[in-house]
Amino acid sequence: MTLLQLAWKNISGNGLRSWVVALCALLVAAFALFATLLLRGAATSLELAADRLGADIVVVPEGAQADIEGALLMGAPAHFWMPEETVRALGAIPGVEAVSPQVYLSTLLNASCCSVSEMFMIAYDPATDFTVRPWLQKRLPEGLGLGEVIGGDYIFATEGEDGILVYSALLKLKGNLEPTGTGLDQSVFLTLETAREVARISEEYAEEPLIIPPDQVSAVLLRSGPGVSTEELAVEIYRSVPGVYPIQSDNLFSSSRTQLRSLLNTVVVVMALIWPLAIVLIGMVYLMAANERRRELGVMRALGATRRYVSRSLLAEASLLAFCGASTGVFLAVLAIYLFRRLIVSSLGVPFLLPSPGSLILQVGIGLLLAMGSVFLAALLPAVRISRQDPAVAMRE
Repeated sequence: MTLLQLAWKNISGNGLRSWVVALCALLVAAFALFATLLLRGAATSLELAADRLGADIVVVPEGAQADIEGALLMGAPAHFWMPEETVRALGAIPGVEAVSPQVYLSTLLNASCCSVSEMFMIAYDPATDFTVRPWLQKRLPEGLGLGEVIGGDYIFATEGEDGILVYSALLKLKGNLEPTGTGLDQSVFLTLETAREVARISEEYAEEPLIIPPDQVSAVLLRSGPGVSTEELAVEIYRSVPGVYPIQSDNLFSSSRTQLRSLLNTVVVVMALIWPLAIVLIGMVYLMAANERRRELGVMRALGATRRYVSRSLLAEASLLAFCGASTGVFLAVLAIYLFRRLIVSSLGVPFLLPSPGSLILQVGIGLLLAMGSVFLAALLPAVRISRQDPAVAMRE
Protein backbone atom coordinates (compact mmCIF):
# COMPACT_ATOMS: atom_id res chain seq x y z
CA MET A 1 0.00 0.00 0.00
CA THR A 2 1.43 3.36 -1.02
CA LEU A 3 1.56 6.41 1.23
CA LEU A 4 -1.24 8.14 -0.69
CA GLN A 5 -3.47 5.05 -0.50
CA LEU A 6 -2.87 4.81 3.24
CA ALA A 7 -3.52 8.51 3.66
CA TRP A 8 -6.77 8.33 1.71
CA LYS A 9 -7.94 5.33 3.76
CA ASN A 10 -7.30 7.24 6.99
CA ILE A 11 -9.12 10.29 5.62
CA SER A 12 -12.15 8.20 4.66
CA GLY A 13 -12.28 6.63 8.10
CA ASN A 14 -12.12 9.92 9.99
CA GLY A 15 -14.71 12.16 8.35
CA LEU A 16 -15.10 14.87 10.99
CA ARG A 17 -11.38 15.41 11.48
CA SER A 18 -10.79 15.45 7.74
CA TRP A 19 -13.56 18.01 7.20
CA VAL A 20 -12.13 20.32 9.86
CA VAL A 21 -8.62 20.24 8.36
CA ALA A 22 -9.91 20.70 4.79
CA LEU A 23 -12.15 23.58 5.88
CA CYS A 24 -9.22 25.37 7.52
CA ALA A 25 -7.17 24.99 4.34
CA LEU A 26 -10.13 26.22 2.30
CA LEU A 27 -10.53 29.35 4.42
CA VAL A 28 -6.83 30.22 4.36
CA ALA A 29 -6.50 29.73 0.59
CA ALA A 30 -9.81 31.41 -0.30
CA PHE A 31 -9.28 34.49 1.84
CA ALA A 32 -5.63 34.92 0.85
CA LEU A 33 -6.38 34.62 -2.87
CA PHE A 34 -9.55 36.74 -2.74
CA ALA A 35 -7.75 39.54 -0.89
CA THR A 36 -4.72 39.37 -3.19
CA LEU A 37 -6.81 39.47 -6.36
CA LEU A 38 -8.91 42.35 -5.05
CA LEU A 39 -6.00 44.50 -3.88
CA ARG A 40 -3.78 43.86 -6.90
CA GLY A 41 -6.70 44.39 -9.26
CA ALA A 42 -7.60 47.71 -7.62
CA ALA A 43 -3.98 48.92 -7.61
CA THR A 44 -3.55 47.98 -11.29
CA SER A 45 -6.75 49.85 -12.21
CA LEU A 46 -5.55 53.02 -10.50
CA GLU A 47 -2.21 52.82 -12.30
CA LEU A 48 -3.84 52.28 -15.70
CA ALA A 49 -6.30 55.13 -15.14
CA ALA A 50 -3.47 57.50 -14.22
CA ASP A 51 -1.40 56.39 -17.24
CA ARG A 52 -4.32 56.79 -19.64
CA LEU A 53 -5.05 60.26 -18.29
CA GLY A 54 -1.68 61.37 -19.62
CA ALA A 55 -1.60 64.80 -17.96
CA ASP A 56 0.62 66.24 -15.23
CA ILE A 57 -2.19 68.38 -13.78
CA VAL A 58 -5.97 68.31 -14.22
CA VAL A 59 -7.72 71.63 -13.58
CA VAL A 60 -11.41 71.52 -12.62
CA PRO A 61 -13.85 74.04 -11.17
CA GLU A 62 -13.39 74.50 -7.46
CA GLY A 63 -15.51 71.98 -5.59
CA ALA A 64 -15.53 69.40 -8.41
CA GLN A 65 -12.56 67.35 -7.17
CA ALA A 66 -14.69 64.43 -5.96
CA ASP A 67 -16.90 64.53 -9.07
CA ILE A 68 -14.04 64.03 -11.51
CA GLU A 69 -12.58 61.19 -9.48
CA GLY A 70 -15.96 59.46 -9.39
CA ALA A 71 -16.41 59.98 -13.13
CA LEU A 72 -13.01 58.65 -14.19
CA LEU A 73 -12.85 55.78 -11.70
CA MET A 74 -16.46 54.62 -11.41
CA GLY A 75 -18.05 56.03 -14.57
CA ALA A 76 -20.44 58.22 -12.58
CA PRO A 77 -21.99 60.95 -14.80
CA ALA A 78 -20.39 64.32 -14.05
CA HIS A 79 -21.59 67.80 -14.98
CA PHE A 80 -19.50 70.82 -14.04
CA TRP A 81 -18.42 73.86 -16.03
CA MET A 82 -15.94 76.69 -16.07
CA PRO A 83 -15.32 79.50 -18.62
CA GLU A 84 -13.43 78.56 -21.76
CA GLU A 85 -11.19 81.58 -21.21
CA THR A 86 -9.65 79.58 -18.35
CA VAL A 87 -7.83 77.54 -21.00
CA ARG A 88 -6.05 80.63 -22.28
CA ALA A 89 -5.29 81.83 -18.75
CA LEU A 90 -3.70 78.50 -17.86
CA GLY A 91 -1.69 78.40 -21.09
CA ALA A 92 -0.17 81.78 -20.25
CA ILE A 93 1.29 80.62 -16.91
CA PRO A 94 5.10 80.18 -17.03
CA GLY A 95 6.10 76.53 -16.96
CA VAL A 96 2.97 75.29 -18.76
CA GLU A 97 3.92 73.50 -21.97
CA ALA A 98 0.49 72.44 -23.26
CA VAL A 99 -3.18 72.72 -22.29
CA SER A 100 -6.23 70.97 -23.72
CA PRO A 101 -9.90 71.27 -22.68
CA GLN A 102 -12.34 68.42 -22.21
CA VAL A 103 -16.12 68.44 -21.87
CA TYR A 104 -17.85 65.80 -19.73
CA LEU A 105 -21.35 64.68 -20.74
CA SER A 106 -23.65 61.74 -20.16
CA THR A 107 -26.52 60.00 -21.89
CA LEU A 108 -30.06 60.06 -20.51
CA LEU A 109 -31.34 57.62 -17.90
CA ASN A 110 -33.55 54.88 -19.40
CA ALA A 111 -34.35 56.87 -22.55
CA SER A 112 -35.13 55.30 -25.92
CA CYS A 113 -32.97 57.90 -27.68
CA CYS A 114 -29.82 56.53 -26.01
CA SER A 115 -28.47 52.99 -26.43
CA VAL A 116 -26.70 53.03 -23.07
CA SER A 117 -28.27 54.50 -19.95
CA GLU A 118 -26.21 57.20 -18.18
CA MET A 119 -23.05 56.51 -20.15
CA PHE A 120 -20.13 58.83 -19.39
CA MET A 121 -19.00 60.78 -22.49
CA ILE A 122 -15.66 62.56 -22.81
CA ALA A 123 -15.36 65.15 -25.58
CA TYR A 124 -11.87 66.40 -26.43
CA ASP A 125 -10.34 68.96 -28.76
CA PRO A 126 -8.20 67.19 -31.42
CA ALA A 127 -6.37 70.44 -32.22
CA THR A 128 -4.82 70.75 -28.76
CA ASP A 129 -5.19 67.24 -27.34
CA PHE A 130 -2.08 65.47 -26.05
CA THR A 131 -3.72 62.86 -23.80
CA VAL A 132 -6.21 60.91 -25.90
CA ARG A 133 -4.29 60.75 -29.20
CA PRO A 134 -1.21 58.83 -27.94
CA TRP A 135 -3.18 55.71 -26.95
CA LEU A 136 -5.87 56.30 -29.59
CA GLN A 137 -3.25 55.99 -32.34
CA LYS A 138 -2.71 52.33 -31.44
CA ARG A 139 -6.25 51.58 -32.64
CA LEU A 140 -7.04 54.53 -34.91
CA PRO A 141 -3.94 56.17 -36.41
CA GLU A 142 -6.18 58.55 -38.39
CA GLY A 143 -8.05 59.68 -35.25
CA LEU A 144 -11.78 60.18 -34.82
CA GLY A 145 -13.87 61.99 -37.41
CA LEU A 146 -17.27 63.63 -37.24
CA GLY A 147 -19.90 61.18 -35.97
CA GLU A 148 -17.32 58.66 -34.73
CA VAL A 149 -16.59 57.47 -31.21
CA ILE A 150 -14.33 54.95 -29.53
CA GLY A 151 -15.62 53.11 -26.49
CA GLY A 152 -14.29 51.50 -23.38
CA ASP A 153 -14.15 47.75 -22.94
CA TYR A 154 -17.83 47.50 -21.88
CA ILE A 155 -19.28 49.56 -24.76
CA PHE A 156 -20.93 47.63 -27.60
CA ALA A 157 -22.71 48.62 -30.79
CA THR A 158 -26.51 48.57 -30.93
CA GLU A 159 -27.84 45.23 -32.16
CA GLY A 160 -28.14 45.29 -35.93
CA GLU A 161 -26.11 48.50 -36.22
CA ASP A 162 -22.41 49.37 -36.37
CA GLY A 163 -22.80 52.20 -33.88
CA ILE A 164 -24.55 53.42 -30.77
CA LEU A 165 -27.52 55.74 -30.39
CA VAL A 166 -26.78 58.91 -28.42
CA TYR A 167 -29.58 61.49 -28.10
CA SER A 168 -31.12 60.05 -31.32
CA ALA A 169 -27.83 60.48 -33.19
CA LEU A 170 -26.33 57.23 -34.48
CA LEU A 171 -22.58 57.42 -33.85
CA LYS A 172 -20.20 54.96 -35.46
CA LEU A 173 -18.30 52.88 -32.91
CA LYS A 174 -14.76 52.65 -34.29
CA GLY A 175 -13.49 50.19 -31.70
CA ASN A 176 -12.89 49.44 -28.06
CA LEU A 177 -10.02 50.33 -25.78
CA GLU A 178 -8.15 47.90 -23.56
CA PRO A 179 -9.80 47.33 -20.16
CA THR A 180 -8.70 49.37 -17.15
CA GLY A 181 -11.21 48.23 -14.54
CA THR A 182 -12.33 51.85 -14.07
CA GLY A 183 -15.21 54.00 -15.27
CA LEU A 184 -13.29 54.55 -18.51
CA ASP A 185 -14.37 51.03 -19.52
CA GLN A 186 -18.01 52.18 -19.72
CA SER A 187 -17.30 55.53 -21.33
CA VAL A 188 -16.96 56.82 -24.88
CA PHE A 189 -14.54 59.35 -26.34
CA LEU A 190 -15.58 61.74 -29.10
CA THR A 191 -14.45 65.05 -30.52
CA LEU A 192 -15.97 68.36 -29.48
CA GLU A 193 -17.27 68.74 -33.04
CA THR A 194 -19.16 65.45 -32.76
CA ALA A 195 -20.52 66.42 -29.32
CA ARG A 196 -21.90 69.70 -30.72
CA GLU A 197 -23.47 67.87 -33.66
CA VAL A 198 -25.17 65.45 -31.27
CA ALA A 199 -26.46 68.44 -29.26
CA ARG A 200 -27.90 69.94 -32.47
CA ILE A 201 -29.67 66.69 -33.45
CA SER A 202 -30.97 66.17 -29.92
CA GLU A 203 -32.91 69.43 -29.99
CA GLU A 204 -35.21 67.99 -32.64
CA TYR A 205 -35.30 64.24 -32.06
CA ALA A 206 -34.25 63.33 -28.49
CA GLU A 207 -36.55 63.05 -25.49
CA GLU A 208 -34.41 65.71 -23.83
CA PRO A 209 -31.82 67.86 -25.61
CA LEU A 210 -28.11 67.54 -24.90
CA ILE A 211 -27.06 70.90 -23.53
CA ILE A 212 -23.48 72.08 -23.93
CA PRO A 213 -23.17 75.59 -22.52
CA PRO A 214 -21.44 77.92 -25.01
CA ASP A 215 -17.88 78.96 -24.17
CA GLN A 216 -17.72 76.47 -21.28
CA VAL A 217 -15.50 73.45 -20.60
CA SER A 218 -15.52 70.81 -17.86
CA ALA A 219 -11.79 70.36 -17.25
CA VAL A 220 -8.43 71.40 -18.61
CA LEU A 221 -5.60 68.89 -18.89
CA LEU A 222 -2.18 70.42 -18.52
CA ARG A 223 1.37 69.30 -19.29
CA SER A 224 4.27 70.99 -17.53
CA GLY A 225 7.53 71.91 -19.19
CA PRO A 226 10.81 70.01 -18.65
CA GLY A 227 12.22 70.44 -15.16
CA VAL A 228 9.13 72.24 -13.87
CA SER A 229 7.84 71.13 -10.47
CA THR A 230 4.20 70.14 -10.80
CA GLU A 231 3.64 70.92 -7.13
CA GLU A 232 4.90 74.49 -7.51
CA LEU A 233 2.98 74.86 -10.77
CA ALA A 234 -0.24 73.70 -9.08
CA VAL A 235 0.26 76.30 -6.34
CA GLU A 236 0.80 79.01 -8.96
CA ILE A 237 -2.38 77.98 -10.82
CA TYR A 238 -4.44 78.06 -7.65
CA ARG A 239 -3.02 81.49 -6.79
CA SER A 240 -3.33 83.16 -10.19
CA VAL A 241 -6.51 81.65 -11.71
CA PRO A 242 -9.62 82.17 -9.55
CA GLY A 243 -12.42 79.62 -9.27
CA VAL A 244 -10.38 76.56 -10.28
CA TYR A 245 -8.68 73.72 -8.45
CA PRO A 246 -5.55 72.07 -9.89
CA ILE A 247 -5.05 68.37 -9.15
CA GLN A 248 -1.67 66.76 -9.70
CA SER A 249 -1.94 63.43 -11.50
CA ASP A 250 -0.31 61.65 -8.54
CA ASN A 251 -3.03 63.04 -6.26
CA LEU A 252 -5.98 62.66 -8.62
CA PHE A 253 -7.20 59.41 -7.09
CA SER A 254 -6.04 60.19 -3.57
CA SER A 255 -9.30 59.19 -1.86
CA SER A 256 -9.34 55.84 -3.69
CA ARG A 257 -5.70 55.25 -2.78
CA THR A 258 -6.49 56.05 0.85
CA GLN A 259 -9.43 53.67 0.77
CA LEU A 260 -7.22 51.00 -0.79
CA ARG A 261 -4.61 51.42 1.95
CA SER A 262 -7.36 51.13 4.57
CA LEU A 263 -8.62 47.97 2.87
CA LEU A 264 -5.09 46.57 2.81
CA ASN A 265 -4.68 47.21 6.54
CA THR A 266 -7.98 45.45 7.22
CA VAL A 267 -6.93 42.46 5.14
CA VAL A 268 -3.60 42.22 6.95
CA VAL A 269 -5.33 42.28 10.35
CA VAL A 270 -7.89 39.65 9.35
CA MET A 271 -5.21 37.43 7.80
CA ALA A 272 -3.08 37.83 10.91
CA LEU A 273 -6.00 36.41 12.89
CA ILE A 274 -7.16 33.69 10.49
CA TRP A 275 -3.78 32.17 9.62
CA PRO A 276 -2.44 31.43 13.14
CA LEU A 277 -5.89 30.33 14.35
CA ALA A 278 -6.12 27.89 11.45
CA ILE A 279 -2.66 26.50 12.24
CA VAL A 280 -3.51 26.12 15.94
CA LEU A 281 -6.84 24.43 15.16
CA ILE A 282 -5.25 21.99 12.71
CA GLY A 283 -2.47 21.26 15.23
CA MET A 284 -5.04 20.50 17.94
CA VAL A 285 -6.97 18.22 15.60
CA TYR A 286 -3.83 16.23 14.79
CA LEU A 287 -2.81 16.06 18.44
CA MET A 288 -6.22 14.57 19.25
CA ALA A 289 -5.85 12.19 16.31
CA ALA A 290 -2.43 11.17 17.57
CA ASN A 291 -3.90 10.09 20.91
CA GLU A 292 -6.77 8.25 19.23
CA ARG A 293 -4.50 6.35 16.84
CA ARG A 294 -1.69 5.42 19.21
CA ARG A 295 -2.63 1.72 19.17
CA GLU A 296 -3.05 1.68 15.37
CA LEU A 297 0.31 3.35 14.77
CA GLY A 298 1.94 1.17 17.42
CA VAL A 299 0.84 -1.92 15.46
CA MET A 300 2.33 -0.39 12.30
CA ARG A 301 5.64 0.09 14.11
CA ALA A 302 5.51 -3.45 15.49
CA LEU A 303 4.96 -4.80 11.96
CA GLY A 304 8.15 -3.09 10.79
CA ALA A 305 7.14 0.43 9.84
CA THR A 306 9.90 2.91 10.58
CA ARG A 307 9.45 6.18 12.45
CA ARG A 308 10.03 8.00 9.20
CA TYR A 309 7.31 6.01 7.43
CA VAL A 310 4.77 6.72 10.18
CA SER A 311 5.47 10.47 10.20
CA ARG A 312 5.43 10.58 6.40
CA SER A 313 2.05 8.81 6.30
CA LEU A 314 0.57 11.41 8.66
CA LEU A 315 2.08 14.28 6.69
CA ALA A 316 0.83 12.76 3.42
CA GLU A 317 -2.66 12.66 4.91
CA ALA A 318 -2.35 16.31 5.94
CA SER A 319 -1.01 17.33 2.51
CA LEU A 320 -3.83 15.53 0.69
CA LEU A 321 -6.45 17.22 2.87
CA ALA A 322 -4.73 20.57 2.41
CA PHE A 323 -4.65 20.21 -1.36
CA CYS A 324 -8.34 19.25 -1.58
CA GLY A 325 -9.41 22.07 0.75
CA ALA A 326 -7.13 24.69 -0.78
CA SER A 327 -8.14 23.76 -4.35
CA THR A 328 -11.78 24.21 -3.43
CA GLY A 329 -10.94 27.49 -1.70
CA VAL A 330 -9.11 29.04 -4.64
CA PHE A 331 -11.85 27.91 -7.03
CA LEU A 332 -14.52 29.57 -4.88
CA ALA A 333 -12.41 32.74 -4.54
CA VAL A 334 -11.89 33.07 -8.30
CA LEU A 335 -15.55 32.29 -8.97
CA ALA A 336 -16.70 34.92 -6.45
CA ILE A 337 -14.39 37.55 -7.90
CA TYR A 338 -15.54 36.82 -11.45
CA LEU A 339 -19.29 36.65 -10.74
CA PHE A 340 -19.58 39.43 -8.20
CA ARG A 341 -16.78 41.81 -9.21
CA ARG A 342 -19.16 44.64 -10.08
CA LEU A 343 -21.02 44.27 -6.79
CA ILE A 344 -17.70 44.22 -4.94
CA VAL A 345 -16.49 47.32 -6.79
CA SER A 346 -19.69 49.26 -6.09
CA SER A 347 -19.71 48.18 -2.43
CA LEU A 348 -16.07 49.04 -1.75
CA GLY A 349 -15.95 52.09 -4.01
CA VAL A 350 -12.67 51.11 -5.68
CA PRO A 351 -11.99 50.11 -9.31
CA PHE A 352 -10.99 46.56 -10.15
CA LEU A 353 -9.37 44.81 -13.11
CA LEU A 354 -9.25 41.05 -13.50
CA PRO A 355 -5.66 39.78 -13.74
CA SER A 356 -4.20 38.25 -16.86
CA PRO A 357 -4.31 34.42 -17.11
CA GLY A 358 -0.59 34.18 -16.31
CA SER A 359 -0.88 36.40 -13.26
CA LEU A 360 -4.00 34.53 -12.11
CA ILE A 361 -2.24 31.16 -12.33
CA LEU A 362 0.69 32.53 -10.33
CA GLN A 363 -1.57 33.92 -7.60
CA VAL A 364 -3.60 30.69 -7.47
CA GLY A 365 -0.36 28.76 -7.03
CA ILE A 366 0.72 31.04 -4.18
CA GLY A 367 -2.66 30.57 -2.48
CA LEU A 368 -2.36 26.78 -2.74
CA LEU A 369 1.18 26.79 -1.38
CA LEU A 370 0.21 29.02 1.53
CA ALA A 371 -2.66 26.77 2.57
CA MET A 372 -0.71 23.53 2.11
CA GLY A 373 2.27 24.98 3.94
CA SER A 374 0.02 26.02 6.83
CA VAL A 375 -1.48 22.53 7.19
CA PHE A 376 1.92 20.86 6.82
CA LEU A 377 3.39 23.11 9.51
CA ALA A 378 0.47 22.43 11.87
CA ALA A 379 0.70 18.65 11.38
CA LEU A 380 4.49 18.43 11.61
CA LEU A 381 4.85 18.44 15.41
CA PRO A 382 2.08 15.86 16.08
CA ALA A 383 3.46 13.63 13.29
CA VAL A 384 6.99 13.70 14.71
CA ARG A 385 5.72 13.20 18.26
CA ILE A 386 3.55 10.17 17.44
CA SER A 387 6.24 8.56 15.31
CA ARG A 388 8.64 8.53 18.30
CA GLN A 389 6.35 6.64 20.68
CA ASP A 390 7.37 3.19 21.82
CA PRO A 391 5.38 0.54 19.90
CA ALA A 392 4.94 -1.76 22.91
CA VAL A 393 3.66 1.05 25.15
CA ALA A 394 1.32 2.33 22.45
CA MET A 395 -0.21 -1.14 21.85
CA ARG A 396 -0.96 -1.66 25.56
CA GLU A 397 -2.84 1.68 25.88
